[in-house]
Order: sequence, then C-alpha cells, then structure tokens
Amino acid sequence: MDIPSVRRLASARIPTVDGEFALSLYENSRDDKEHLALVCGEVEGEDDVLVRVHSECFTGDVLGSLRCDCGEQLNTSMRRVAEEGRGIILYLRQEGRGIGLLSKLKAYNLQDEGYDTVEANRILGHGADERDYAIAATILEDLGVSSVRLLTNNPQKIESLEAHGIQITEREPLEPHVNRHNVDYLRTKVDRMRHILDLGRQNGHHSNAHDSSLQALRQRMSRHYDHHETPFVTLTYAQSLDGSIAAPSGRPMAISGEASLRFTHTLRAVHDGILVGIGTVLSDDPRLNVRRGEEESHPVPIVLDSSLRFPSDARLLTCDGPDPLILTGPEANERRCSALEAEGADVVELPCTPDRGICLDALLHTLGDRGLEGVMVEGGQQVLTAFLREQQAHRVIVTISPMFVGGTSAVEELALDDAHDFPRLTNLQQRWYGEDLVLEGDPVWPTD
Repeated sequence: MDIPSVRRLASARIPTVDGEFALSLYENSRDDKEHLALVCGEVEGEDDVLVRVHSECFTGDVLGSLRCDCGEQLNTSMRRVAEEGRGIILYLRQEGRGIGLLSKLKAYNLQDEGYDTVEANRILGHGADERDYAIAATILEDLGVSSVRLLTNNPQKIESLEAHGIQITEREPLEPHVNRHNVDYLRTKVDRMRHILDLGRQNGHHSNAHDSSLQALRQRMSRHYDHHETPFVTLTYAQSLDGSIAAPSGRPMAISGEASLRFTHTLRAVHDGILVGIGTVLSDDPRLNVRRGEEESHPVPIVLDSSLRFPSDARLLTCDGPDPLILTGPEANERRCSALEAEGADVVELPCTPDRGICLDALLHTLGDRGLEGVMVEGGQQVLTAFLREQQAHRVIVTISPMFVGGTSAVEELALDDAHDFPRLTNLQQRWYGEDLVLEGDPVWPTD
C-alpha cells in the first residue's frame, strides 16, 4: 500500500464565527495539491477526537449550492467541533469526488438530463467515487491523535481510514436538509453509495424535522445531563429591534413571523421541558406545546409561581401535552395547591430566594431528578433576568423581528454594577427565517 508522506508548511490562528481554530497547510509526496487541517483546541495524544474529513466542494462550500449537502456538512462540522472545544477538520483538495471541477460541472449537466451522480461520472470516464483518504490518515498521524470520532455518513470513508491505520471509535452522523435540488442526489448516495441517511418519508422528499444544529444541541443536552445530572438550559425569546418582548404595559403581541415561529416550535420539540414565569401565564395564557411541524413531541410545561397564582381555567390544564409542573414556594396555600392538583397539575414546593423568587439551584436539581435533560426558558422578563443573573443558561437563542414596539424589554433595568455580571455570547450563529433574524450563541460570563 502506497503511504504518502506529508509536511506541515505553516500554521496560523483563524478566528471564525464558530470559534477559534489553527489552520495548517500541508504538502505531500503524492500530488501537488495543498491539503489543509483546521484544528480546535489541543488534540495531540488525545483519544476520541471529533474529526471531519471533508473533500473540497467549491459549489457547495463557497457558493452555497443547494445541489449537494457539502457546504452544510462543512459548516455543521465547524460548529460541532467548536462547541466541543477540541477537534479537527481536514480539507482535502479532491473536488467532485476526486474528478475535478471541470468534470463535476459536466456531470451536473448530465444530471440535468436525467442521469444520477454515479451514471454521470461513468459516462465521463470516471469512477463513481475516486477520492482517496491515505493523505488524510497521514495528516491525522502528524497531528498525533490516538483515536477519532468521525463526522460522516459514508461507510467507505470509515473503511478507508481504518485500512490506513486510523482507529475510529464512533461514527457521528451529519443529517442534511432535503430540498428539491438535492433530493435525487441524496437518494443516490443512499441507494448506490451505501451512505447512512434518514431522508424522511415519501422516498426522501420530506425535510428532516430537526436540522443538524438542533441535533447537535440535543447531543449537548445529553452530555451536560450525564455529567451534571441537571438539565441543559436554553434561554430563548423573540424581541423587536428596540429589544421589546411585549407591548407597553406587558400586553401580549405577536412579534415572530410564521417562519421563525415554526423554528421555535421545532426547538420546543427538542427539549424535555419549557419554562415560563407565572406572569407569562396570566398575561398570555400560553399552551407551551408543539403545534407547528409534523412531529409533535410536547415538552413538559413548567411554571414558576412562588405565591401560587396559577388560574384554574388556564389552557395549560386542558391543552395537548403533559400536565403542567407548577413550582411554588413553601408558604403556598394548601387548599389552592390541592385544587390545582385535582385539575391535573403537578405542584411542587421549593425554597425561595430572599426576593421570593424560586431558588434556581433547587429548581434545576428537581428537574434533573425527574429526568429532564434539556429545558427551554421562554420568559418573561423576571425569569429571563434571573437565569442570566444566576449564570444558569447554557445556550441563548433570540429571534429579532424588524419592528419597533416601545414595550417591555427582555431583561429588567439593571444598576450599573449589575450589568457587568451579565454575559456576552460566543460561537455566534445567525440564520434568517422569513424576515426574522435568529441569533444564537453560548453565554460567557465575566471572570473578574
């Protein structure tokens, strides 16, 4: 077996929206191509390093073409490696499954005539997949990793790397978005190239309910819960351009558009619980369930209500989904407690803080004891402020709608000294849903 040698020519620090990486450029003894390694954190001598071996795709990686899932796979891999704080992305210069950009464009034209990916490549005199992973294996050896968890859907990639001596302890899937431009291409991957993909119903013409970023979020929840035995907290809300989450005087109003609302309901379905304060229940009478999307996996509605003002005719007692969990203080009225339990609510007493708010440490341990791995906190203002002040949020997702409201802000007005205790966001991502911008990131609190 021909084993190529590689030489690292240079490395440089590369800050990105996902996080900071070190980019190394390699030359090799097999071809004149310059292959790349994008490294996050310390990997030398480490086991089970998260690795993506990515083949160059100019149309997908640079132009964002919808004909393939390559650009999405690269972006998702960078995000997941950055979130983990350690990992490697190898960028191999083998365009178009190794046939080059010119042949790839010609293959695209044949695909437009009705041939699939494999047929088009063979008509042009190429194999179905001419990529080689020997150089990838050699670069991984140069980087000193002991074993890897490989981000891939391709069994052939696993087999090739293992044949070149790379120990792969786990396959991490990369589920794509399915659209009308790539559905036949993805189906060919599954039917003719052994790729492991769930393309949904109707022979792959149905989009996956949860995109790759939400799958990564779910994995983060499980890892956090396994380590801490308390839920991972996602803090999320919708606001206007001026930071309002409600109309003046706290009156409810629609801020999110339909597209971002669908995303919010998909996000709800990923979590085990959805939490609000009693003020939100009294003003909005929310249902806190999943009503948009096909998979209705309802989270447990959780209401913080230290003085037990929960109304007996609230929709949470009759709507689809689990019975509400009401967390109240130790001085709650016993008769009121019994009445709500008779209506189906689960009422639990917890200790309160000096300002009569529910103690968040006790709250999270109670939810962890009930097996809730991820909780989505939606508001209102006092609840959002409390979770930020107590440093109890692990992910923040904010929908920003293009309007001005002049109403209630997301966070309570703070004293100047208190403002320094609030976080900034890192590992930022942004996506458009209709006219709404969804911004998300990991909160980082000052250390001073």
